[in-house]
Amino acid sequence: MKALQIAATGMSAQQMRVEVISNNLANMSTTGYNPRRAEFADLQYQQVTRPGTLTATTGAMVPAGVQLGLGVRPASVTVMLGQGSPIQTNGDLDVAIEGNGYLEVTMPSGISAYTRDGSLKRSAEGQVVTSDGYPLVPDITIPQEAKSISISASGEVFAYFNDQVAPENLGQITLANFVNPKGLEAIGSNLFLETTASGPAQVANPGEDGLGTLRAGYLEESSVDPVREITELIKAQRGYELNSKVISAADQMLGATVQVR
Repeated sequence: MKALQIAATGMSAQQMRVEVISNNLANMSTTGYNPRRAEFADLQYQQVTRPGTLTATTGAMVPAGVQLGLGVRPASVTVMLGQGSPIQTNGDLDVAIEGNGYLEVTMPSGISAYTRDGSLKRSAEGQVVTSDGYPLVPDITIPQEAKSISISASGEVFAYFNDQVAPENLGQITLANFVNPKGLEAIGSNLFLETTASGPAQVANPGEDGLGTLRAGYLEESSVDPVREITELIKAQRGYELNSKVISAADQMLGATVQVR
């Protein structure tokens, strides 16, 4: 009886679905977080009678055949890309990306990572870094004597000084985009790595080549919809219960078979 194994794959799939939902709900307050969705596909089929087979008695063609499915398997956990709501923070180095694009940072290993978390900070040396201390690309250093900082929608960083009327341009923040952003590899800490599935990074100034613009003094909230996640959680719970009932029914049928004398 294959029902036990088939129902077990169904329970495993619903368990994975619940894990994805729980991660989405856990990141409701994570800056720039996009929810994930678990996707599934049916397993291979046992071809008892293939469609189009000729019957031995009359030679007629079987229109549908007998194909027995053997369960379900995880196909992917995909990112549901969407724009989170901007929330005002009034931070000099806080930026929200309105539209497509990722900020590029340099990891300690020297490779580039990408993020939509615009909660930037200033290091002890005045370098603009992320909350984890990874420097922004291209490198921007703020002088210690600067009294305030402003960032334009096109990514230009200006510093204001007490002895100067006009602001000083410190550098240009660029954004990176990908042909397939869903192909980026998530590594935690709001960071992504380029993969062959995502394609190479296409870097340009904000507002150019289809990239979004920057809104200074704001951060992008998570795009998780709590109502949708709770609805999906209930559906996953019901699916898990139904598969467990199939296992109970199959066990009772096997028990009845054993008791036959």
